[in-house]
Order: sequence, then structure tokens, then C-alpha cells
Amino acid sequence: MKHLTTDTLVWCAIAIASAILAAQPLQWLVRSWLSPAYGSYGYVYILLILGLAGMSLLSGRPKDARSQIPAIVLLLLAASIRLLGQVLAVNILSALALALDVFALVGLLQLRRRPFALSPFWMAALFLFSLPTEIVLQRTLGFPLQMVSAELSCHLLGTLFSNVACDGVRITMEQRDILVDLPCSGASGLLLSLAFVVTQNAVMRPKWYAGGLSLLAVIGCATLGNSLRISILAIGLAHDLDVMAEPWHSFIGLATLGLTLAPFALFYRPRSARVRENRPQAKPIVLPKPFKALTGIVFLIGSIAIASLKANPVDVSGNVVAPSLPTQIHGHLAQHVPLTAMESHYFEAYGGQAQKAQFGPLGLNVVSTRAPLRHLHAPEICLRGLGYKVRFLGTRHDGVPSAYYRATGPDGDQWLVAVSYVSQNGHVSPSVGEAIWRWLNGAGGTWSSVQRITPWDLDTALRARLDAATIAALDIHTNKGTDI
Repeated sequence: MKHLTTDTLVWCAIAIASAILAAQPLQWLVRSWLSPAYGSYGYVYILLILGLAGMSLLSGRPKDARSQIPAIVLLLLAASIRLLGQVLAVNILSALALALDVFALVGLLQLRRRPFALSPFWMAALFLFSLPTEIVLQRTLGFPLQMVSAELSCHLLGTLFSNVACDGVRITMEQRDILVDLPCSGASGLLLSLAFVVTQNAVMRPKWYAGGLSLLAVIGCATLGNSLRISILAIGLAHDLDVMAEPWHSFIGLATLGLTLAPFALFYRPRSARVRENRPQAKPIVLPKPFKALTGIVFLIGSIAIASLKANPVDVSGNVVAPSLPTQIHGHLAQHVPLTAMESHYFEAYGGQAQKAQFGPLGLNVVSTRAPLRHLHAPEICLRGLGYKVRFLGTRHDGVPSAYYRATGPDGDQWLVAVSYVSQNGHVSPSVGEAIWRWLNGAGGTWSSVQRITPWDLDTALRARLDAATIAALDIHTNKGTDI
């Protein structure tokens, strides 16, 4: 029986350290695929990565058996990212370290040197799409994407029709009010387009400048394609066509996405970067056995320490100026609803304040925070997590700007959910993306999510009176300016 060498023990320690660092982010990533709250289909990209890797492995042996993967450097980078994500309590940041694992595995399997070659860098980039990136993109860059899409759509429609007026994300055409909502920001189409080109780059292995230019080009094409989609929908609505209903809404989206990707599918054929087979291999640094053993021990202890660190997030909300819930609304006395244990723990850990009350048929939920990135999100995320089927109905700017959703519970009960985001300085928005964007630009201080829930079959006039009384009781004004 062969004795274990020092090198073998060191590599075993490094492998165990890598597994410890990857365990929690990997568990969170799998939960993001399974939880309805995220609505993520990231597992599709994992299947794509596994399929490409399998094709490469089956294509033949590598042309050169040497491996130049800097495992120690990658482990240090992964540990640094994992440390940052652990301390800041940002799961998606911790999961970024898994992309380095993909890079390392592609290198160790010599996929770049096989007949069906794959780029380690672009395979790692493709892995990033398995994360719930659409939610992050909509919340952080959703509003500027809305503005760009609305501006381009307005210019396009203006060349075809004379009576087109534009105001921020609102387009008026044929006396119809057309709103470029957060789902219309184009985040989904942009990510799909980027994933398509990243997959091409993983297979074609272009030089770095060609790959970078391809990403810039597809971002531009995706933006134009989304504006074309909005313009087609606007023309349909102006001519009394129900283009928002299925299957027409999805068909228009798929058709414009196909036009976006067509130039890359038909014409993008970059020259592959050469893998220099005869490049002299650098001499490995030979360490004395005690130092080798110490290296493995340090990595192992360090990984355990990082995974055990107590979170100390910086995006904790400080003191908030939360609106006081009224004692009655439209003659219905307030019945305060306690927070769940999970909700109480969350607000204790990350600050902010949540209030719930029932006023007859009206349910009122108010969340106030100075850290909107941590606390604020669209109602559909929580509702999907609770087992509801949620359909976005659009936004309305008459009265207080609000986004509307139809929620169907597991028992078949249906509810109309309206939400507005209100800043301390009085700005009101129907979009969480706009609220977060303005907060990032220093506007508002404290932001509050004001959510009103009523039975779907409630009398429309009564619902309007309840909503107006709620807005008046909370003293919400309609500062709807679009300047930042």
C-alpha cells in the first residue's frame, strides 16, 4: 500500500477548503431555483454548462496534458469573495465565488485543449446567469433601463405617428396612456441575449477584445429590440388590439428577441484565440515539506473561519421616519396584525420597520427603511413565496402612482394588490426600481412601501374610496417629478 505524500495531503486539504467555501453559496443557489419567490430558472444554465462540458469530454483527449490552472490563486480569490459575502450577508455575492470553481474545473479537465474546446473564462461567465440576476438587474438598473426604452420607443413611434407625447416612462399615443413598466425595462431580454453571446464565446473562444465588443454590441441590440417590442405593443393598444393577452404578448416578445439575436447567430464568427502548446512551462515553486503542510492547514482553517464568521452587513437601516398607521379608514377600525417570527427576526437583524393592519376588507402593509436594497421589493416576490400565483396588471398614475397585481391563493381566493413607494421628501413611485435608483442617487432618505390588499370581487367604487381614504390618512402627496 502506497503512503500518502505531502503533496497529496496538501491538495486534499485545498479541495476540502474549497468545498467548505462553496457549501453555503451552493445551498442558497439551489434554493433560489426551487423557491417560487425568486422565480429563477438558473438551473437551465447549469444544464447547458454540463452539456457543453460533456460534449467537450467526449470529443477526444486533450492535445496537451499540462495544466496551467493557478489553483492557489483561484482559491485565494474565492476565499476573498466568500469572506466579503459572508460579512456583508449578501448571498448573491458569496455565490459569485462559485464561478471561480467553474473556471478551475474547466481548466483541470483540460476542456480548452480538447477537439471541442471551451473557454474557462466564458464558461465561468455563463455560470453567472444561473444566479437570480434578473431580480438584481431590475432592482438596481431597472429604472434607467425603463427610461432608455421609453426614450427610444418614443422616437420610433414619433417617426410613424404625429400625436405622440412622452413624459419620462409615460408615452401618450392616440389619446392612450402607455406606460413602460418595470417588466418592460427589457431586463429579461437583455440577460437572455447576453447569455446567448456568452455561450457563443465559450465555444468560439474569441480574443478578449472581440469578446468584449460582442457584449457591448448585444447590449445595444437588446435595447433596440426591447424598444421595438414596446412600440409594437403601443401600436396594438392604440388600435384597440388586446396585445397584452396571451399568446400575443409572448409572441411579440419572442419575435423581437429573435430579431435581436439574429445578427449574432448568423454573422458572429470571431477568430479563436490560439492556445500556445509549445510555450515553456514555468518551473513550479518547490517548498519544503513543512511549508507545504502549513499551506494546506492554513487554507483549511481559513475556510472554516470564513464560513463561521458572524455577519456584519453595512446596509442595515438606521432610524426611520415611518408613517403612523391610522386608527380607522373609511369607518373601519384598525385591527393590528402581528409580524411573523421570521419577519420580526429579519427586521431585528437588518433594521427598518414593518407595520400591518386590517381595516374591514382592506389590508394595509407598510415597510419603511433607509436601506431599500435590503428591504424593498415588488409584492410578487413575497406572494409567490407564500404560494400565490401573481399576475402583474400594470401601473396607473391617476391619483397616487401605483403598481397593481392580481394574486390567487392556494385556496383559489383572489386579491387585488396595489403598491406605491413613498420617500421621506414626498416623492411617490409605482416602481421599486425607480425608488432604489433615486435612493442610490441620494434622494429621499427613508423610503416606505405602502401596500393595499383588497378582495378581487370588492365593489370598484368602494375600493376606490378605501384607497383614497388610505392615501389621505397616511398624508401621501403626489410628487411625481422624474428629475434625479
